[in-house]
Amino acid sequence: MSLQSVRQFFADHAPDIDIIELNQSTATVALAAAAHNVAPGQIAKTLSLKVKNDIILIVAKGDARLDNKKLKEAFGAKARMLSSDEVVNWTGHPVGGVCPFGLENPLAVFCDISLRQYDEVLPAAGAIHSAVRISPERLAELTQAKWVDVCQ
Repeated sequence: MSLQSVRQFFADHAPDIDIIELNQSTATVALAAAAHNVAPGQIAKTLSLKVKNDIILIVAKGDARLDNKKLKEAFGAKARMLSSDEVVNWTGHPVGGVCPFGLENPLAVFCDISLRQYDEVLPAAGAIHSAVRISPERLAELTQAKWVDVCQ
């Protein structure tokens, strides 16, 4: 279902972007970077957080770490990571395949400025063995993301 919802998203919004499906898992930044032969930072990881009563997604470069102080400044409250069950329920994507495309529920998406150092990044595409190659600007445009500075 999840990979299919991402396929539909790209068919509707960006038919020029192909989903890359591999025979091996790309569920972690290290596995994805090795499989796609890119630097770990080029893997665009999608983090699912709860801030106050809102569920949000933050897309950041693969080797970035969230900065709790910056998060609190940006969103006005502490954030907590969702549990794996919550991630699946809110996004419709399995952990390791979470992306801001083809979501189960409409969620606010934020892109960390750390992504901007790359011409091309590879976010997952709804499954632990799928991804897309996309510029950070196009990723933000397609997902109506706002840019934030929330990583160390």
